[in-house]
Amino acid sequence: MTYLLPILAVLFSFIFVYTVKPENKNNFKLVLAFSGAFLLALTIFELFPSVYEHSDSKTVGVFVMLGILLQIFLEFFSKGAEHGHVHMNSEKSGFPWSIFISLCIHSFLEGFPIEHHDTLLYGVLMHKIPIAIILSIFLLNSRIPFYKALLFTTLFALMTPMGSYMAAHVDWMEAYYAPITALVIGVFLHISTVILFESSEGHSFNLRKILVIILGIAIAYFL
Repeated sequence: MTYLLPILAVLFSFIFVYTVKPENKNNFKLVLAFSGAFLLALTIFELFPSVYEHSDSKTVGVFVMLGILLQIFLEFFSKGAEHGHVHMNSEKSGFPWSIFISLCIHSFLEGFPIEHHDTLLYGVLMHKIPIAIILSIFLLNSRIPFYKALLFTTLFALMTPMGSYMAAHVDWMEAYYAPITALVIGVFLHISTVILFESSEGHSFNLRKILVIILGIAIAYFL
């Protein structure tokens, strides 16, 4: 299930967009807010304690900051697709290689800690589903041929299980568990906080959004 669920989450999101054809991405803002709060809480509750058990605090801090910087660098090429914003001309028919490569790197990294933290799988799924829906809306509404959009989505879906598989079977990744996980923590911290702020109009929180965020944190706590 660790390998299968992330694939199904992305592919079913693509099928949902293809069949239902939702036009308004703003309808997913509450879902994005929940996913951001849920992922952030799981990162703090699950990942932070584990890396501090395996490494000194200064080393962990360095790799967390490197993860934040890495995600900022990736977003320069992905145009913000990791947090539900695809800032790209939908009239272009060329394959969006920069978005594809950046999203694949991001997706591969988020699969690594799942091997050691089962509950994190739910956080990654909640992060993937709204992002996959928004990305699918962009791809299917663009001039990119359908088979390329499907290929993009399928390869993107495979990246997280590939990260989990390598974490379980590649010796050097296991040996460097703490720094790699700290790197992923930095990625998650940046992504989740950006989602929380960008899912609100004018960076102001309404009551529904606050309740959704509290719900995400509470569920993460009790998992």
